[in-house]
Amino acid sequence: MSIYNTIGQQYSKTRVSDIRIVNQLIDLLNLPKGSIIVDIGAGTGGYSLGLANQGFFVYAVEPSVVMQKQAVEHPQIKWFTGYAENLPLSDKSVDGVVSTLAIHHFSHLEKAFQEMQRVIRDGTMVLLSFDIRFAQKIWLYDYFPFLWEDALRFLPLNEQINLIENNTKRRVEVIPLLVPHDLSDLFAAAAWRRPELYLQPEVRAGISSFALANQDLIEQGLQLLTADLSSGEWTKKYGDIYKLTEIDLGYRFIRTTLDN
Repeated sequence: MSIYNTIGQQYSKTRVSDIRIVNQLIDLLNLPKGSIIVDIGAGTGGYSLGLANQGFFVYAVEPSVVMQKQAVEHPQIKWFTGYAENLPLSDKSVDGVVSTLAIHHFSHLEKAFQEMQRVIRDGTMVLLSFDIRFAQKIWLYDYFPFLWEDALRFLPLNEQINLIENNTKRRVEVIPLLVPHDLSDLFAAAAWRRPELYLQPEVRAGISSFALANQDLIEQGLQLLTADLSSGEWTKKYGDIYKLTEIDLGYRFIRTTLDN
């Protein structure tokens, strides 16, 4: 059973797809409107909806029924309950593949990439992934060091690329996602310029690394952050971050294409 059946109860409230990420996915897919895209690990369907609203047909694949029930219905989105490692789709049935911040939850990456290759025709795959080793170590990790330590356990980007190349025989390119300060999709480090958001339980509940962490460690960090925000200490230490409008936090688009 997906962990999101437990932690994803209010996911759609804080994990709202950001139109800039939708547009970047579309640019990188480089497919005509009307193409069929499979969204693997679709969650509550935010990015499926974004693609459908721009004229694409979307197969949204998600194992958690709790997440699926929060989705907005759209005539160009068809939902499938399933896993990346065993996609409930026939061979060569889609024009493109997307997966946003989901591959770290896949249980068998080789199988997942083989499945992506099986269901796609000759279009593009675009995966939004991350590697904390490329990230600027911002204030967040001073209060919640376990977030940094946990992220270091995820597969390094070069190993992700090797697995994709070996299992799809495709050419891979990597494009950094510079995270804007006002992103609507509140994934782990997205509120980098809005520290007060991490004090909200519903924001933390939508971030798997918070939702699955030791609650005592979270509580310690929250007490410290609350105190520093109240006293002005946070602004004194980290206020320079307000001068930035976007930042590299280790998020990367991985785009795969067939060699022509």
